[in-house]
This record gives sequence, structure tokens and C-alpha cells, in this order.
Amino acid sequence: MEANDLAALNTLDALLQEASVTRAARRLGVSAPAVSHALSRLRERFDDPLLVRAGRSMVLTPRAEQLRPLVRDAMQVADRVFEVPVDFEPARLERRFVLSVSDYVLSVLGADLDARLTDAAPMIDLAILPNAIDDAEKLRSGETDLLVGIYGDLPPELRTRPLITDRFVCVVRADHPKVRRTLSLDRFVAMEHVQIAPRGRPGGYVDELLDERGLSRRVARAVPYFNVALEMTARSDRVLTVSERIARAVAPRLNLKVFEPPLPMEPFALSMVWHPRFDADPAHRWVRERLLDVSRHVDGLQHKSARRRLSRSDPTGR
Repeated sequence: MEANDLAALNTLDALLQEASVTRAARRLGVSAPAVSHALSRLRERFDDPLLVRAGRSMVLTPRAEQLRPLVRDAMQVADRVFEVPVDFEPARLERRFVLSVSDYVLSVLGADLDARLTDAAPMIDLAILPNAIDDAEKLRSGETDLLVGIYGDLPPELRTRPLITDRFVCVVRADHPKVRRTLSLDRFVAMEHVQIAPRGRPGGYVDELLDERGLSRRVARAVPYFNVALEMTARSDRVLTVSERIARAVAPRLNLKVFEPPLPMEPFALSMVWHPRFDADPAHRWVRERLLDVSRHVDGLQHKSARRRLSRSDPTGR
């Protein structure tokens, strides 16, 4: 790569990130006409308009959208080439990390992770986002630094590492009028259900298992948060299928009864996911190691043959 290629790449990155000639010029510290001329040359080079007018603003073409994460990655790699290497010291680290996790992960790992990071690296800032359908794209674009969850077919370049395993149980309020000592499949199907849908999509593993048996259920309440779902179940006659670890932790406080599911449900694994551009980043690696360490000391529960993908309808990575 020649020097003018790197300059063109830098300009392209600014244009794709800002979707504006004026803002790209401000970001680069050059004049808007200079960036406009550079855009013309880039359009010829890619045989694509890259940015097109939409009302008073500009939007990226499909080709530009495809290039955006690739160019961002290339620029971050180039930036690291010219960095002066220093010895990594967590106590001196000043950096913001964005994590995409569910409230289940926060309930199980959040407090211990926070304590370890605070003790060793008090200047770290954490921003927590809920899991979303486009988690993989946010990781690619640099909007997030680390994911934790159950994911389907992620892009092949992303790195994954299992953290903890868990299994499903069913919960109802302790004084439920129709569920006493066991929960039969007939009763399970007849009841109203609360469903946890962190990514906002209906259906899922339970519905697929029922469908295989020619059965279906009524999901009366679908919510994105584990703790809200448990609270709702404790105050109604509905049933909730939920991770065992969090169910047993809150059951005494919410006065819930825990039952074995009336369906054969396989255990599952939660993994952390990151982009390979952070493989050699000492700060990012240190945070990943702290998360791994916390997960090893949760409670020692391990489930064999835990699935990393539960539902066929999982939209992640598509």
C-alpha cells in the first residue's frame, strides 16, 4: 500500500462513518472541497457513488455499507502500527468498554466482574447494552466491544469463548391454585405463559419443542428482561420457562416454586464474542480474562453437551 492509498483509505473511512462531506472534512481537519474532490476519485475507483443525496442529508449505498466495517477495521489496524508500545498497567487504564449482555448475565456475573474491574482498573468505564438482533454488526462496526449471550450463526471471523452453562426450569407462584407438586405437559400447554424474548422476537426453543408434538401455547406476556418476567410470574397464574440459575436465586424472595419442565430440554452455553481486531489489544484481552475468571468461580455448575444455539429461529448473525 502506497502513502496515497492510506490517505484515500483515511478519507473513505471518514466519509463512511460520517455520511457527510462537511463532517468528514471537519473530522480530517481539511476543507470540504478537498474531501469532495477525494470523494469523486473514490467514486471512480469503486465504480459506485458511495454517498447519495436523500433529502437534506446523504446516505450510504449498499456497496458503501459493505465497505464500512472493512475500512474501519483496516484503519484501526493501521493506527496500531504507529502506536508506541507501552507496558500494560490496568491501574492506569482510562478507557470505555461497551458490552452487550442480558440482565441474566448481569445478575449472574455483573457484580463480581464490576468489583474485579474496579479494584484493578478504577478508571475503566463500562456501558451496558441489551442483546439485540444486530449484535454481530455492532461488533464489526466498533459500536460494541464484547458480547455475551446465546448466538446462532455468527460471522465466521468473530471469536467466541464459552463462559457458563445452564439449563431450563419452569416457575409459578408458590400458592398457584392449579400447580401443586408436578407440572404436567397438559397443564403446561393449557396455562398462559410469560416468555423472555431478549431480542424481541416471538417463538423460540419451547415453541419448537411443542410444535414437534403438534402442540402450541399462548404467550400472554413477552418481555425482554429476565427479572421483569420473574416478577410478573410471581404476581399472576402464568408459568415461565427460565434459566435455572437465576430462577433458584430469586425464588425464595419472590415466593416462586421451581419445577422440572414437562419437555426434554437440553442445557445451553453462554459465550463471549469479540472481533479479531482486539486479539492483540492488551486492555481488551485483560477484560476478557477477568470475565473468564469470574465465570469460572460462579458456582461450579457445568452441563455436558450444552448447546451454543438453542432455537432454529435465532436471527443473530443473519
